[in-house]
Amino acid sequence: MAEELAKLMRGVQECVTEEELRAKLDAAQKDARPLRVKLGIDATGPEIHLGFAVPLRKLREFQDEGHTAVLIVGDFTAMIGDPSGQSKTRPQLTREEVEANVVRYEQQLYRILDPKRTEIRYNSEWSEALGTRGVLELLGKYTVSQILQREDFSKRLDAGDPVFLHELLYPIFQGYDSVAVEADVELGGYDQRLNLIVGRELQRSFGQPPQVIMMMPLLEGLSGTLKMSKSYNNYVGIEEPPSEMFGKLMSIPDRLIEQYFDLAACADEAKLEEVRKRLASGENPRDLKAEMARMVVVRYHSEDAAHDAEAEFNKVFAKGGVPDEIPEIAVASGSKLVDVITANNLTSSKGEARRLIQQGAVSIEGDKITDIDHVLSIASPVVLKVGKRRFARLLPG
Repeated sequence: MAEELAKLMRGVQECVTEEELRAKLDAAQKDARPLRVKLGIDATGPEIHLGFAVPLRKLREFQDEGHTAVLIVGDFTAMIGDPSGQSKTRPQLTREEVEANVVRYEQQLYRILDPKRTEIRYNSEWSEALGTRGVLELLGKYTVSQILQREDFSKRLDAGDPVFLHELLYPIFQGYDSVAVEADVELGGYDQRLNLIVGRELQRSFGQPPQVIMMMPLLEGLSGTLKMSKSYNNYVGIEEPPSEMFGKLMSIPDRLIEQYFDLAACADEAKLEEVRKRLASGENPRDLKAEMARMVVVRYHSEDAAHDAEAEFNKVFAKGGVPDEIPEIAVASGSKLVDVITANNLTSSKGEARRLIQQGAVSIEGDKITDIDHVLSIASPVVLKVGKRRFARLLPG
C-alpha cells in the first residue's frame, strides 16, 4: 500500500487530502473495488497536447494499479465555456463541435490510457436531465460568495469587466459531474482547484464521501508566459509529426528546460538531478533541449523518428537548408501571398499571415517579403518559408 501511494503521489502539486487517498486505497483493496478516478476532457479542440498528457499519465498510473479512469466529456459544460484563468468570457461551443472534437480525442487518448479500464461519459447525460426544478435544487447547494472566491472572477469584477451569469454556473455543473459518476478521486491542473473543490463539497451535500482531489503542475507553453493550451496556440500536440514536435520543443526558453524534462519527457528523479547539474555547469542549453526533444519524440513516435527529426532540424535550422519533404502548391498568377499562406494552412489565420509578413518572417527563395499586399507571379518552382518551421514549394499554376 505504501509503495502504491508513493507512486501515485509522485509529481502531484497538491492533494486534498493524502490521508483520505490512503484510506480510499486501503478500502479499495479490502473490498476488491477499483477506485473511480475522474478527469474532465477539454472539448474546445481536437488535439491532446503535452500539457494535458500530464494528468493523463497520472490517470494511467491509477489504471496500472487496477483502478478505473472515468473521463468526462463536457458537452454540456462546453456550451457554457470554462472561465478558469480567463480574462474575458470564453467562447461557447455547439454540440456538433464538441462531438467532432471527441472523435479525434478518442484516437489519441489510448496512446496513453488503457482502453479496458477507461469509461467515457458525456455530462449532458445527467445535466440536461435535471430540468428546471433540478437545476434550482442544485444551485441551492452553493453560494454566490463561494463562487466569487475565484481569482479570475474577482479580477474581472475589479477591472470592471463583465462576468456573465452562465459563467458562474460552470463550477457547479462541473462539480455535479463528480456526484453523477460517484468519483473517488478527481485529477486536474492546479488552475482547476476551485472547480475540483466544488465537486468535493457537492458530494457531501448529496450524502456521498467527498472525492480526493489531486492537482498536477501546469506545463508552461512554448513561449514561457502562459500555460500550454490550445486556446493560446502555444502547444505541442502528441500526434504532431516528429519534425514539427522536435522543432517546437527546441524553441522553448532556456529556463523551461528542467520543467520540460520532467513534465514532457517524463524523466526520473536521477535524470532530473543530472539535468540540474549540467545546467549549473554552464553546458550549452541547446544540447539539453535536443536531448529532451529526442526523449519526447521517442515517447510518442519512435527512436528512428527522433533521429530523423533531429537530423532534419540540424539541416534546416543549423545549416539553413530545406526539409526533404515539403508540400507543393500550384499558384495562379496574380494570387496574393497572404491568401496562399492562409488557404494552405501555413498559418492559423490571415491575421497571423499578415503579422509574419510584416515582421519579415516570410521569405521566397531566401528573400524576405514584407509587403502584406505582395502579389505572386511564379515562373518556376520556388521555396516559400513561413516563420521558423513551415515550408512549401510554390509551382506555376
